[in-house]
Amino acid sequence: MQWETVIGLEVHVQLATRSKIFSGAPTAFGAEPNTQACAVDLGMPGVLPVLNEAAVAMAVQFGLAIHAEIPEISVFDRKNYFYPDLPKGYQTSQMYHPIVGAGEVEITLDDGSTKRIRVHHAHLEEDAGKSLHEDFHGMTGVDLNRAGTPLLEIVSEPDLRSAKEAAAYLKAIHSIVTYLGISDGNMAEGSMRCDVNVSVRPRGQETYGTRAEIKNVNSFRFVERAIAFEVERQVELIEDGGKVVQETRLFDPDRDETRSMRTKEEANDYRYFPCPDLLPVVLDQAYVDHLRSNLPELPAEKRVRFEQELGLSAYDASVLSATREMADFFEEAKNVCGDAKQAANWVQGELSGALNREGLPIVDSPVSARQLGELIARVMDDTINGKAAKQVFQALWNGQGARADDIIEAQGLKQVTDSGAIEAMIDQVIADSPAQVAQYRDAEPDKRGKMIGYFVGQVMKASRGTANPQQVNQLLKEKLDALC
Repeated sequence: MQWETVIGLEVHVQLATRSKIFSGAPTAFGAEPNTQACAVDLGMPGVLPVLNEAAVAMAVQFGLAIHAEIPEISVFDRKNYFYPDLPKGYQTSQMYHPIVGAGEVEITLDDGSTKRIRVHHAHLEEDAGKSLHEDFHGMTGVDLNRAGTPLLEIVSEPDLRSAKEAAAYLKAIHSIVTYLGISDGNMAEGSMRCDVNVSVRPRGQETYGTRAEIKNVNSFRFVERAIAFEVERQVELIEDGGKVVQETRLFDPDRDETRSMRTKEEANDYRYFPCPDLLPVVLDQAYVDHLRSNLPELPAEKRVRFEQELGLSAYDASVLSATREMADFFEEAKNVCGDAKQAANWVQGELSGALNREGLPIVDSPVSARQLGELIARVMDDTINGKAAKQVFQALWNGQGARADDIIEAQGLKQVTDSGAIEAMIDQVIADSPAQVAQYRDAEPDKRGKMIGYFVGQVMKASRGTANPQQVNQLLKEKLDALC
């Protein structure tokens, strides 16, 4: 039987506010446990929440970016449940009237094709604290620093059909929120994580199968691996005569498997009701229009501009617009050297390779966009050749100079383009290679092209790599052919 996978994601994005969603407590990452939770976050008697307007603005910006409906009125609800890291006994969220309505996100797949994924809604809520089990020898510690941290939960429709599509969707969300500047998207620090709903059904069947929810997956790679395991588990279970139960599961990356955590709750298990301490949020059109007018150029728009205005391929445009940091670096390098294609090649090639080897993000690149642009310009004006350019790049990377020009001068890498100087080196190489010259002379004319490589190598060696390769090839062929 052919099975179809059905996937929906609930993406939790930590908003980049300086303070929490309902209090003035800070949200900085890495503070000592329980040093950033105030009386409001803990729900102490006599305190009242005050909504952080910056969180509202960021949520609306996201809604506008995905062309979503922005309701005039949204309402906060209390989601009631008991857990040690939730001292209030409820989480303030939005169940029935979220701040962002239906929208859509376009994803790009590995083969270059695109697909639109519907977003059901996005709502504001506060994060809970964190239970710590590792360091307490049979006990659990609770860190409430995250309690009250503003989250935007983005709920997709079940439109995703593979692990690859799910990862592409998550990357698209990451790209949008970081372009907007409403989140740093740092998945390692918990700024973005997702719950994955997975089910399978016979291909062609319209009704959905029973889904399992995999909680708090925090990397693109783990999303793919968790889905792959869960799909295989559900298919094997059904084919062996069993039934999938609706439950919450956890992904264990060390064992590369999901395991059961608890049976899945329904909305009525949480006893949602409107929060009596918070008024409905009313957004007038002027406020929404103001936020719309201040939206930055978004990834899809930038990708189209890179293709249409800069002449980049669809692939290059997609890679270079994937993150705001990459796009900004590329554009600055392009502006310095004046050639989009050359800048694209260097950013995706030499620079990205070095960053990957060192495990560095592009914002921490030892070679700045201006330095790279100046280096590319020296290749384009024939000051240096490609081999020397790689030497200059490595020197810039190692901090051996502030500018490409300084390194070129200090290391004597300036390309020799003087025909007389190159001819002198060629004459010397020919004089020192009588056997190879004889072989060249005796070879069939159509075989000589491959044999010229020896002579080119000797001339480049004599010039310490600084001779212009095109001139070397042309002059060598003329001189060797003249001897035949």
